[in-house]
Amino acid sequence: MFGRLALVFLFCLTIFGCEGDYTIYSQNPGETVYVEIPGETVYVDVPGEGGDVWVDNFEQPYTVDGVDIIWLIDQSGSMDRFDQAVIDGIGQMMNALPASGWRLGITTTDYMQSQQQAVFPLVPGDTVADAEAAYSSFASPPYYHREAGFDALHGYIALNSYNQTWLREDAALLVVFVSDEDEQSSSQFSSTNAGLQEFIQWYGNQRQSVYMASIVNVDLADSVCTGWTNMQDVGDRYIDATDAFNGVVVDICEEDWSPGVAEASSQVEPHEEWPLTYAPIEDTLIVFEDGVPMADADWVYNAATNSIEFLVVPYEGALVEIGYVIDHDGGDDDDSAGDDDDSAE
Repeated sequence: MFGRLALVFLFCLTIFGCEGDYTIYSQNPGETVYVEIPGETVYVDVPGEGGDVWVDNFEQPYTVDGVDIIWLIDQSGSMDRFDQAVIDGIGQMMNALPASGWRLGITTTDYMQSQQQAVFPLVPGDTVADAEAAYSSFASPPYYHREAGFDALHGYIALNSYNQTWLREDAALLVVFVSDEDEQSSSQFSSTNAGLQEFIQWYGNQRQSVYMASIVNVDLADSVCTGWTNMQDVGDRYIDATDAFNGVVVDICEEDWSPGVAEASSQVEPHEEWPLTYAPIEDTLIVFEDGVPMADADWVYNAATNSIEFLVVPYEGALVEIGYVIDHDGGDDDDSAGDDDDSAE
């Protein structure tokens, strides 16, 4: 019924319309439509029932030999109100990580400090009190207030000789930026879009498996902030970099960062379950692994959690796409999690 649907999941598709350069030329249920993509034409079978098609997708992480984690935290004066949230967030990540194999370093978004500090990371067995002590060490003079996360990360990885003693080339790398301002690098990476792209390329080359999360001010329309955020505060560059790695963005003004922190932690573990964004019409569900439909016996839909459970776990690096027609009468349409979604309405 969904035949070739996976071929266009990455192109913001529904049967009712598409944005940008992609155009659907038929909207009649039961017919085959074609989508004009620059340079090629892709055919898509429309479900017989009609209705809004939605696609959730994710890339299955590679199994890694441990994970190195770096939290880069803005230490400017306006961040004081988030001190407890930062400590809680680091503690939540420590609790969400596997029982072994991880190391978690904490530094600032000031590249002068990030390339100089010599502090061994948190490791399994350490406590939230240890995390608080590590974080509190940045509150002592000299103070470093630059809000240049990209430059700071480069300094921490490439220019800090002490960190070379614990960072592992064969481990995955997860970076978490925390700031209430946009990224302002001007040293290793410029403040231009070219500088952003250079950072993305550099970071992507650091390990085979790299992940990213940002806890920042989001667009005003989506933020729960009251009275703090203006357009200059939105962390656009952090968000753009995080999106380039299909990472997790958390509104810094959320009272509870734990869902986002848990999701960021889960990036480094193979997914055995994936939450759906909407309630599906169950008999329209289809799951693709790199464009090939998975056997029905390899997965099951759990209505209680509105998620797909994999009885056969998708292989490392696979693009997994879950397509379905939305059941507008069968449940809430906005509660579930999958952030790596491609669709339009």
